[in-house]
Formats: sequence, C-alpha cells, structure tokens
Amino acid sequence: MGEIVLAAKCTHVPTMLMSEQEGPIKGARQPAIDGHYDIARRAKALGADTIVICDTHWVINAGFHINANARFEGVFTSNEFPQFISDMPYAYEGNPDLGDAIAKAATDKGVYTLAHHLDSLELEYGSLVPMRFMSRQHDMKVVSIAAWCTVHDHDESRAIGEAIREAVEASNSKVLLVASGSLSHKIWSNKDYAPNNGTFTISSEFNRQMDLHVLEMWKNGDHATFLKMLPEYAEHCCGEGSMHDTAMLYGALGWDSYDAKCEVVTEYFPSSGTGQTNVIFPVQ
Repeated sequence: MGEIVLAAKCTHVPTMLMSEQEGPIKGARQPAIDGHYDIARRAKALGADTIVICDTHWVINAGFHINANARFEGVFTSNEFPQFISDMPYAYEGNPDLGDAIAKAATDKGVYTLAHHLDSLELEYGSLVPMRFMSRQHDMKVVSIAAWCTVHDHDESRAIGEAIREAVEASNSKVLLVASGSLSHKIWSNKDYAPNNGTFTISSEFNRQMDLHVLEMWKNGDHATFLKMLPEYAEHCCGEGSMHDTAMLYGALGWDSYDAKCEVVTEYFPSSGTGQTNVIFPVQ
C-alpha cells in the first residue's frame, strides 16, 4: 500500500538557478535552494520514490491534465524568461502507472482529467526547478500535474488532491507531494521593475502582510480558517495559478480537517514583486 509520506509548498523562482551563476544574484537564493535540499533529504529518509508536483507554470484551459510520461529528458529554455532559464538539461524517470491512476480517480469523481504519455509534452519550470535541486539529494520519479487553472474552481482542484491521495494509497508508491508556486504573485510592472530593485522586493505591502499572516496560520495549524479565505486571498493577492496547487495540496491532506502545524524551512522572501517560501506540511 502506498502513501504520501511528505508534503510541501515550494518556490520555483528562476533566480534560484541564477544564484549558482556568476553575476549580481550569485548566492542570493541559497536559502531557497537549501530548503529544497532539506525537503528532498526528508523525503528520502521517509522512503519516497516518486514526487508528484502540482505545477502552477503549466497553464490549462479545459479539463485537468497530468504529464504521466515514462521518462522526461531534454533541454529547457523558458519562453517566459529566456534570459533567466536557458539551455537547462534535465533527465528524470516518470511514474506513468501512478499518473494514470490519479487521472482515473479524478475522472471517477466527476472532474474530467487526462493523463498524457507524450515525449513532446515537456515539463514546465514549476516542475523542473524543484527537481533540479531536489534530485541532487534524492533521485525520484516524477509526475507533473497542471495547476495554472484558468477556468476551474478550487472545489475541482480539491477533488484532484483527493484523487492524488486515493491513487497513491492504492499503489505501491511512496510520494513526496509538492505544491509548486508562490504565495502572493503580483509581479512588478515592466516600467517599475528596475526603479524598485524588483528582483529583491515585493510589489505590494498589503500582499506581504497577507503572506506573513498566512504563514502564521499555517504554522499554527489554522488551516480551516485559511481555506475559508483562500478564494479571496488568491484573487486579491494574485495567487500564482489562482493557487490551484494549494487547493490540490489541501485536498490530498484532508481539506479543512487538516490541522497539523507547518514548518517553514525557507524564510519568506520577495522576488520580482512576489512572495516566496518553502513550507513543509506534515502528513497526518
């Protein structure tokens, strides 16, 4: 019988890659990288063999979609930020049986979901950035779930999360579940970016205060209250992908019955106007 052994909300900012390169950002994102290392080491200690990533950089417009290929290999350049992520090689094994099982479980719940086995369907950087760092500590198979959901509601994503847990528990896999996305996500406007040192600042003090409040709620285990405010938080603070990754995470963990106290493993930091962190959600 399989299980989700660890869950986390993780940053995937491109400056993590730039932090390892010569230049003005070198070393700046080491705490975020160290957070990924920490999460992967804990997953390894708990016997995880697969990482399921809810990726807010995979945009979808109809149904839900899962990249369940048997292998992912290629060279990635971001079409959003080619100056930040370019020619990044990657090679990871997939877990197609688990990806297929999640899609079936979700569809059985009334949420139309397709699993895909296509070499030409690349992973997005919401999956590739965490894997770049986590794979240094632990080699895991990858299943990527689209979580930039444009015409979906949070109840549907909650059902995807429930399907993840059901499929995992019916499998032989031990899984690290990652919601890959920011907290607030109001990127600086193009004209305001440079004057405000945008790489290292938040674009809205209101968003920063809300992000910090949410982190306190998570650390205190007050998830039921957070879920009541999730739709408005996602809307007014521009949650990345409308925070469908977070709804999936909570769906897998028990939604408003979940009351574990979270652990912040990377202190909150701003990046390009957005609010970022790495947080472990203990599995009950």
